[in-house]
Amino acid sequence: MKVLVVLCALFALSEGFSRIPLQKGKTPRKLLLEKGLLEDFLKQHHYDISTKYARSSGSQGVSEPLLNYFDTEYYGTIYIGTPPQEFTVVFDTGSSNLWVPSITCQACQNHRRFDPSKSSTYKSAGTNISILYDTGSMDGVVGSDTVLVSSIIDTNQQLALSTSEPGDFFTYTSFDGVLGLAYPDAAVGGLTPVFDNMMNQNLVQQDVFSVYLSRNQTGSVIILGGIDESYCTGPIQWIPVSYQSYWQISIDSIIVNGKVIACESGCQAIVDTGTSLLVGSSPDISSIQKVIGAIPVPYGLYKVNCNDIPSMPDVIFVMNGTQFPLPPSAYTEQDGQEDCSSILQETDSYLWILGDVFIREYFSVFDRKNNRVGLAKSV
Repeated sequence: MKVLVVLCALFALSEGFSRIPLQKGKTPRKLLLEKGLLEDFLKQHHYDISTKYARSSGSQGVSEPLLNYFDTEYYGTIYIGTPPQEFTVVFDTGSSNLWVPSITCQACQNHRRFDPSKSSTYKSAGTNISILYDTGSMDGVVGSDTVLVSSIIDTNQQLALSTSEPGDFFTYTSFDGVLGLAYPDAAVGGLTPVFDNMMNQNLVQQDVFSVYLSRNQTGSVIILGGIDESYCTGPIQWIPVSYQSYWQISIDSIIVNGKVIACESGCQAIVDTGTSLLVGSSPDISSIQKVIGAIPVPYGLYKVNCNDIPSMPDVIFVMNGTQFPLPPSAYTEQDGQEDCSSILQETDSYLWILGDVFIREYFSVFDRKNNRVGLAKSV
């Protein structure tokens, strides 16, 4: 979660809206709000993942279902402690720490909070920790406990408990905490990441995990210890990890309309499930926006004509010699009956972030044994 972007205009169509008639030009969130149903909907679906959709395990690994919150956040359920206390977390390939709110965090009362005194297996490390994200931060204490993810019992797992969460970002998120899945080098305080602890204890069949992100409210999944190719079509194309901190890979170039329009000399990117959008360097994103016909408007946004979307070009990412097209249906959203926008975002960083906008198009495999990322077209 180098960045976890929460969109101002939430636009996902999901199974949860199936009984609400959609009006052309209005997002499901607007319709729910107008009908006075939004608050009840969010309350109803906040913690229902673990009970509504069964987990599965088998030769492809162990699966944990994820809930799609308006295409801006994907999160699942874990349990910490003995007896287990339940939390929702973003399974984030853009960070490496596991943390949830502590019972002592007064600013965290909108979320479930962990009470160490109620866990017989909790051990305090006696140290403090601060984790800074681009969109928020947490201050807390370090400890260890048993963590249950799907059917995997991860003992002596180092974790952080937030005692304060400066700013407003985490106060209003739909999830409680973060479970980082990047490399140990990205772990604040040198804490062992969850997947590393699982590998060290031989709890997973393979040193690999994979992610499928659906556009529906349900159907998304993270698979620990395996690859389920029923979530993709065609072969998995492998890209070496260029730096073992985030899941960082090299982009050869970015092509639009048959011409290299960005990353002409190559660039670096991270595959990040904790970022909603697709984020790139300001000059490159600006060039792409111009070629696809997006017009700049205030607050760093870009508008497009909704009627033009079917004829807009693919933005093609070339990585390890393979082309990965991103269609206009993926990089645009509808704001109203006639208003649409590009959801490519600019950053001052040299790193591109292939966030959920990209991962929804490509089933993503994170291979720790061979230090590579696999991508295949999602079903």
